[in-house]
Amino acid sequence: MLWAVNSHAQEQVAPLTYNPLLSGAGEKQPGFARKTTALTLPFFEDFTGYDVFPDPARWTDRQVYVNNTMCVNPVSRGVVTFDALNEHGVPYNTVNPFVAVYADSLTSQFIDLSSDSPADSIYLSFFYQPQGNGFAPEADDSLMLFFKKGDSSWVKVWSRAGSAVHPFTPVMVPVTDAAFFSDQFQFRFVNIASINLNDDVWNLDYIRMDKYRTYSDIDINDICTSLEPSFLLNDYAAMPYRQFLADVSRERASTQQFSIRNNYQGARDVQYHYIARDVATNTVLGSGTNNGSMTPDVNVSVSFPAYTTTVPMSGRYDRVVFENKYFFTSVSSADRSENDTIVRNQVFDNCLAYDDGTAERSYFLNMWPSLPGKIAVEFHLNEPDTLRGIAIYFGRQVPLATYKYFTLTVYEDIAVNGGTDKLLYEQELNDPGYADTINKFWIYKFNRPVPLPAGAFYIGTNQPASSGSDSLYFGLDVNRTGANYLYYNVLNVWESSLVSGALMMRPLLGQPVTGSDVPQIAPESVQWRVYPNPVGDVLYIVSPDPTTGIRYEICDAMGRIIKTGNTRQGMPVMTRDLSAGLYIMRLSTKSETYTTKIIKL
Repeated sequence: MLWAVNSHAQEQVAPLTYNPLLSGAGEKQPGFARKTTALTLPFFEDFTGYDVFPDPARWTDRQVYVNNTMCVNPVSRGVVTFDALNEHGVPYNTVNPFVAVYADSLTSQFIDLSSDSPADSIYLSFFYQPQGNGFAPEADDSLMLFFKKGDSSWVKVWSRAGSAVHPFTPVMVPVTDAAFFSDQFQFRFVNIASINLNDDVWNLDYIRMDKYRTYSDIDINDICTSLEPSFLLNDYAAMPYRQFLADVSRERASTQQFSIRNNYQGARDVQYHYIARDVATNTVLGSGTNNGSMTPDVNVSVSFPAYTTTVPMSGRYDRVVFENKYFFTSVSSADRSENDTIVRNQVFDNCLAYDDGTAERSYFLNMWPSLPGKIAVEFHLNEPDTLRGIAIYFGRQVPLATYKYFTLTVYEDIAVNGGTDKLLYEQELNDPGYADTINKFWIYKFNRPVPLPAGAFYIGTNQPASSGSDSLYFGLDVNRTGANYLYYNVLNVWESSLVSGALMMRPLLGQPVTGSDVPQIAPESVQWRVYPNPVGDVLYIVSPDPTTGIRYEICDAMGRIIKTGNTRQGMPVMTRDLSAGLYIMRLSTKSETYTTKIIKL
């Protein structure tokens, strides 16, 4: 299920089928294991931590992930998300994208109910939300809850069919069967999901299990932080500190906001605060206190005037981080305190960014077969700088899109809003990358630095026509609320994007950068050469030994052999029967092999 976003269906939004936040994260944490001592009631989980996996003190697995971006109006800060991706952030089925599978599980540690009975009126409660900021689960792609009996068998006690996004819904499930009352009790949530129909997202929050409850005991009676706070910056989510200081009045937002949710039944008066500090020096940059009456069951945005204090820039290219901590005073002793604080770090480093670093969906172009597809994102500089490369967050596809090559582009201007195309730089034959880099993006280092004056510029990609490079997925941060500054060109004319959110593509400025290990096309050997390339009806091969016969195979972008034969240096290889597009050519003699890419016009 793919969503077209305009009448021509030239832009498309697709599921997020890769999560680099989880890639490698499991190796950084101790393995999950069953506790030797069972938990006792009450059981409570609000997912307010900052780790991507649930707390192993309460959970035995880590297939779901903790976040605060895939949810819409959460009950409190932090939810756990079920999707079609495993604990490494890749699809459960990497071959067939349309197969529905039993996907993520969330299993509690053992809970000792051996001294309890059905008469103790034990209930498990939780809040669930389908879709959130992802894609809606199909009707057959359900979320299920199982209880475990003392004989280790599992019983399904609740389920919901997939549906479109709606507010978090409370659920109360009683523990009534005497077979559940053992020291080996567990409960488990499981979802059914498929990748390319949609990514079947479910969000879960605020899980409680305790005795002496009733069916109507769903009230939380808690005031908590909820949505992510705003950035200190007016438009960017991140930028170099030197560019910030060059025009602070332009770049700094007039206010800073965070959200509070009152989960009591009536209005509550709340005193809330913030404190900002420079992480490197612990210098306090600003603080404030305010009061307000909070309406029940609503995420209320509260604000402070933005602080004006800055810190000196000791080095032109220094990384600077301001920690902005927001919190409030609990209204009663019964009010839970673990969700009363939320932090937003404002990072000043070597990139310009509109996105917050997390993708909820993917963006791609639906290209015309005979025309290239172009993307350009507009940025601005407050003083001259040097562009060293581009960082891109790609959405994973099934199968992988490693064959979808593209050209990186930098423009001074594009032909939109009265402008004209002024290309400053391009770097050809790049392949998408998906590995977990230090900041979750794939970094392309430019072959030469590109000096830029103050003012606007554009970075983007050019996907060639008839090459198999259409439908290349880019990460899309749907939490971006301002303009997206994105333009696309699939019919030889630039158009403003109609997609809400920020395309996750960032210019890298200042000092030289280290590129990710992109499987770029290797420079051709001085001994092997295939020409002309791009090719029309015939090509020729130069080999290390002109007297030796050459075996050739021509494969399409998916690796399927299209054409084979034998030839020698200087003899023509006919290619007029190939369709236009990208091919892999393998050449071999008795002693050597060589592989290259060719483009058929």
